[in-house]
Amino acid sequence: MFPTEESRQQLAATIGANPALAIIFGPANDLSTADGFNTWRCLALGGFLTALMAIFVVTKASRGQEDSGQAELLASGVMSRATRLSVAVLMAAIASLVLGVVCAVATGLCGGDWQAAWLLSATFTASGWMFAALTAVAAQLGSDARTTSTLAVATLGTLFVARGYFDSIEAPSWTNWLTPQGWMEYTQPGIDNIWWPLLLAIAFTAVVLVVAFTLQARRDFGQGAISPRPGPAVGRVRSSSALAWRINRSPLISWTIAFLLLGAIFGTLATSVPDLLAGDATISGLLASGAITPDDIVGEFLVTMLSMIGIIASVGGVQTMLKVRSEEMDDRVEPLLAGAVARTRYYSAHIVVALVGPTIGLLVAGLMVALVASSSDLGVSFGDVWLQAASIVPAAWTVVALAVLVVGARPQVEIAAWAGVLASFGLTLLGPTFGLDDWVLGISPFWHVPHLIAGPTDWTGLGWITLFTIGFIAIGTLGFRRRDLARV
Repeated sequence: MFPTEESRQQLAATIGANPALAIIFGPANDLSTADGFNTWRCLALGGFLTALMAIFVVTKASRGQEDSGQAELLASGVMSRATRLSVAVLMAAIASLVLGVVCAVATGLCGGDWQAAWLLSATFTASGWMFAALTAVAAQLGSDARTTSTLAVATLGTLFVARGYFDSIEAPSWTNWLTPQGWMEYTQPGIDNIWWPLLLAIAFTAVVLVVAFTLQARRDFGQGAISPRPGPAVGRVRSSSALAWRINRSPLISWTIAFLLLGAIFGTLATSVPDLLAGDATISGLLASGAITPDDIVGEFLVTMLSMIGIIASVGGVQTMLKVRSEEMDDRVEPLLAGAVARTRYYSAHIVVALVGPTIGLLVAGLMVALVASSSDLGVSFGDVWLQAASIVPAAWTVVALAVLVVGARPQVEIAAWAGVLASFGLTLLGPTFGLDDWVLGISPFWHVPHLIAGPTDWTGLGWITLFTIGFIAIGTLGFRRRDLARV
């Protein structure tokens, strides 16, 4: 898309001058080559996603087993306490290594420089190892799996944002050494190909693991350094709706705060669109799928960013429904339903929370984007942007409704609850780039959202996905009413 040296220099200048992009992708050190561009787009986000995978693996295989009682059963035999944590860390380490190998081979086969491909993918693996070790420490601090996951993910998010802040303000080079993500940036795959920072990541992993195993040897089984608050002497929850809110209260609050920050970041990105365009048709095609005029491009960019927020918002709704399944498998649901609580009422209460969460997140993030975008010279009004965010809510509901169907009717394949999120992400953000047909793109509910900012309004698609949402919820609710509980 940038065949001449002049076009590449212009790309580097426009992207390098945009601090908002540095927060997400890191510094654009060299965009004159395909490998340098690939490094800019993949290094920070690839490391973040690999670290997130490692966090979930270690949490589930360590504190998750203690919470379920499986660890106590294993510990009653000849298996030592250290073995269980070792297996959890080893699982994450192997998964990170396999991910790195697959990414390196795929990049090389697609035409990338092999040395750059292996180094870039090694940064993914190193990120997974470091945060697997940090999660092992968090597992000793938290009193349960949820606390462990919260501590680890919060640490990852804080370090990622700190790295992005240093990059966006062009801080002195020594600030790269303040975060693990900064160490990985220093490798510069495809540019200087510096391998030795990976040794620092390995040393960090080893030191943190020593701390984790030391803490584990000294803590009580099933407990953590951070003790949970005692419950009230008299229960205050008197309804299914109150119970659903109580179970999901902390994640909903955390998601809302995250969407405030996400809206501010994406709003700042929107204000930099005119600078990114710089009159270059290739950049226009890259950012807005071939929109012609600058006004159209700004509108398409806002729609794409808000759709991305909608996809992220649907993740919280899916998690809420999967929490229903985990409560069921922990034998907390059957005693409730053995009394006067009807299955339909219990399940419907959680469905409402699962739909309200993404709605609040989208509206909050849309509010921030609208405030930032409308205060800049982009030619869009506050009402148009916020209404566009509101129009994406039904699409997020459809993704959540698929999880409602899976948990309610076929919980044995609960992994399928994530199908809507994965399909929406791939088709919405990558589908147009690969030129897929409309009927394929239409699988994603976000493809049917009317573009209130960027073009003429057509509400037909929104009506169709609303019908699918109603159907998914009805099937899921009926399935939960009729099926056996806690059957794997």
